[in-house]
Amino acid sequence: MSYKAPLKDMLFNIRHVARIDQIAQIPGFEEAGFDTAEAVLEECAKFNEGVLSPLNWEGDKNPSSFQSGVVTTTPGFKEAFRQYAEGGWQGLQHPSDYGGQGLPKTIGASCGEMLNSANMSFALCPLLSDGAIEALLTAGSSELKAVYLEKLVSGQWTGTMNLTEPQAGSDLAAVRSRAEPQADGSYKVFGTKIYITYGEHDMAENIVHLVLARAAGAPEGVKGISLFVVPKFMVNADLSLGARNDVHCVSIEHKLGIKASPTAVLQFGDHGGAVGYLVGEENRGLEYMFIMMNSARYAVGMQGIAIAERAYQKAVAFAKDRVQSRPVDGSIKASAPIIHHPDVKRMLMTMRAYTEGCRAMASVAAAAYDASHHHPEPEVRQQSLAFYEFMVPLVKGYSTEMSQEVTSLGVQVHGGMGFIEETGAAQYYRDSKILTIYEGTTAIQANDLIGRKTARDGGRTALSIAAQIEATENELRVSASPDALAVARRLRAAREAYADVVRFMAANTRSSPNAAFAGSVPYLMLAGNVVAGWQLARSLLVAQAQLENGEGVADTAFMQAKIITARFYADHLLTKAPGLRDSIVEGADSVNALALESF
Repeated sequence: MSYKAPLKDMLFNIRHVARIDQIAQIPGFEEAGFDTAEAVLEECAKFNEGVLSPLNWEGDKNPSSFQSGVVTTTPGFKEAFRQYAEGGWQGLQHPSDYGGQGLPKTIGASCGEMLNSANMSFALCPLLSDGAIEALLTAGSSELKAVYLEKLVSGQWTGTMNLTEPQAGSDLAAVRSRAEPQADGSYKVFGTKIYITYGEHDMAENIVHLVLARAAGAPEGVKGISLFVVPKFMVNADLSLGARNDVHCVSIEHKLGIKASPTAVLQFGDHGGAVGYLVGEENRGLEYMFIMMNSARYAVGMQGIAIAERAYQKAVAFAKDRVQSRPVDGSIKASAPIIHHPDVKRMLMTMRAYTEGCRAMASVAAAAYDASHHHPEPEVRQQSLAFYEFMVPLVKGYSTEMSQEVTSLGVQVHGGMGFIEETGAAQYYRDSKILTIYEGTTAIQANDLIGRKTARDGGRTALSIAAQIEATENELRVSASPDALAVARRLRAAREAYADVVRFMAANTRSSPNAAFAGSVPYLMLAGNVVAGWQLARSLLVAQAQLENGEGVADTAFMQAKIITARFYADHLLTKAPGLRDSIVEGADSVNALALESF
């Protein structure tokens, strides 16, 4: 089934939830209002629907291949990437100083969703380049920026992120790759890196590896890690490509999903040392790499939303077409499409509500990012940054775990046909699993949410969000429609559960860490659930107002569907929050009670 970008929902969020009109008042974004967003998204949809989506199934059947050090991508990928680069899509959110378009994340996030819905394996290459660009913009010297940024922003070259080693997965303190300083200011880099997305491919002229390694004499642990630029091909003074650097792909992985994306094992320095260039200062590499990680974590959350949308579209199409059994209410006397069955509707509504809730949450987070980086008032920047940083583990952790449930439901809607690869539903299920693992597992996102985002400020940021949710509850009660009142009641119970857990985490993280971290992932799921439900509650208020004042008449069906979806989320998904609260606040003892030898 072909992909159709959900432009109405994306633009609804950009206009009413993220409030693009406020972003467009920020200096530098004056031309990035709603009309620009609409034009960019429509053009982006054409490219993704017409060029990338048809290649998605082909990539699963005919993935990237490796032979004698050379990686060949899926037929059609190389040509599609050239079109992607020539269309300026790689530079959408990057500064115009380096050839980008400088558009806000509020617009770019929706383009990222479309890209990943159309073809997640393909989208991983631009995603990693984005992270490399962000790191160089923040910490790169003027010389490194001059050599690498314009080529990366244009898509002529691509970027990678090299953290993981065979003995060092999430524990980067165990990194052993080393870098030896040279007389000319460069370094020779030695080591093995694994799980390098698009670490070798045939889609671009050069690959710019950002590599974590220990400079000679560096202290042990994470405080001794530096970050280096190691290009596949050396770059001459005139920016033309020179000799091949001493970095080589020795194999690519055979994976459960995202099969068309080559996941490389890279060997640095087998023939005398790979030439690398220090990014920023020695021993601050982890700090710089986290710039890439935070960029990538948000983007992976968007991947979760994207794959959920694709699975939902496919499930709806199947449910409207598949004829099985008479409806239970007798409204049709013969066998009918399965979409008439209440349980199929329940599954489809669950898929829809999760996807729309997470999309709205991510859109609000993107707007906060834009304000945190560009707003002229320091206080607004500070508040927006605190909100955005709190949102990142929610967008990444909740949206990706959500995608597992949604893509699984997609298979279930298809019944036995969903278990057959040719149907296509299984690919989305397989592709989604990696999202809860790479760029920091769900547990790592949860640890971040507790340690850095909740306990560090005593729960102040988290509770300020609860206060904003309460304000929305009051608006719902003032609205007084049956749907608004029902959502207000559910939202209040969920918000109170969330606030209880925030206070529990703030009180226990240091004094009783096993008790706090026993509930870390449930806390992340609770927080993501509540914030997504909050955004759908805000959406309900907008949709109601649009219908009441006549502005939404042209889109009456869409606005009514938005209200129904928000109500469904409140009735069926927000209701999980009090139970999660109980398991976190009252259930830690049973998590930790069993003796290790009894497992």
